[in-house]
Amino acid sequence: MGSGAGGPARGNPLDRRDAMLGVMLIAPCVLIFCAVIVYPLVSAIYLSLFNIFTPTLKGNFVGFQNYADLFAGEEFWRSLFNTLVWTVCTLFLQVVLGVAAALMLHQAIVFRALARSLILFPYFVSTVVAVLVWRWLFNDLYGILNHLMMWSGLLQMPLDWLGSMPNAMISIVLVGAWKYFPFVVIAILARLQTIPDQLYEAATIDGAGAWARFTDVTLPQLKDVLMVVVLLRAIWDFKEFDLIYLMTGGGPLISTQTLPLMVYKEAFGLDAMGRATAVAVAMMAVMLVFMVLYLRRMGKEEAR
Repeated sequence: MGSGAGGPARGNPLDRRDAMLGVMLIAPCVLIFCAVIVYPLVSAIYLSLFNIFTPTLKGNFVGFQNYADLFAGEEFWRSLFNTLVWTVCTLFLQVVLGVAAALMLHQAIVFRALARSLILFPYFVSTVVAVLVWRWLFNDLYGILNHLMMWSGLLQMPLDWLGSMPNAMISIVLVGAWKYFPFVVIAILARLQTIPDQLYEAATIDGAGAWARFTDVTLPQLKDVLMVVVLLRAIWDFKEFDLIYLMTGGGPLISTQTLPLMVYKEAFGLDAMGRATAVAVAMMAVMLVFMVLYLRRMGKEEAR
């Protein structure tokens, strides 16, 4: 009697001590999580409800007026469109170039070790240094790209690569793809080295050509890695700031201005911290929606 389920367990000192030990072990992680994620998130949402002057951080409560002004204006929607164009185009080129380079470096080519080292150079070079080099290449007066295209007869007059549209968007997309595609190479190459050779041998015996081996053997084996790579690179590209800011500053006008650049302009250019945090919160909501849709779709494909 008195031996109901869980009765003795609640009174057992060892169980209470183990429970307390578990709480003590997980408490630092919870505190760090709250300090670096929960507190900044709650603070951003709170600040977005105020009309705050950036230098003094003083202002008055305006409720959801910042969001109403944001969604009613054209600049937010243009910046969102530019962000999506930048993210989708850059990510597509990164995946295509990354997979192609990984497949090439997986083969037994001459100086393969050297080639693998050099292919990682764009990812490790400083963004500032990379932008300075590319701005020199794209310069409409003395840039080598215009000189080569005019010398080859492709152009009659120099092109303004960074000061007109759609050249400016094309330029930053190309630079972004060049800068970050080595990340895709690293991930794909690591997975390629774990695919059993027996799968390719069996496909070859069945008469599969090079393209059939890629679509029937390689691509299915890369699916999980590609899903992670696309998700990570989409998040990082969506919030990219320094490369675009240093390349074009969001210009001409706001033709290449993305949401991160709009946050910076509102906070430090217009001294409107409240509107800037409203843009940041809206940006986070957009990223969250796309992440949920992407993960749900991947979950449905895995369940098939």
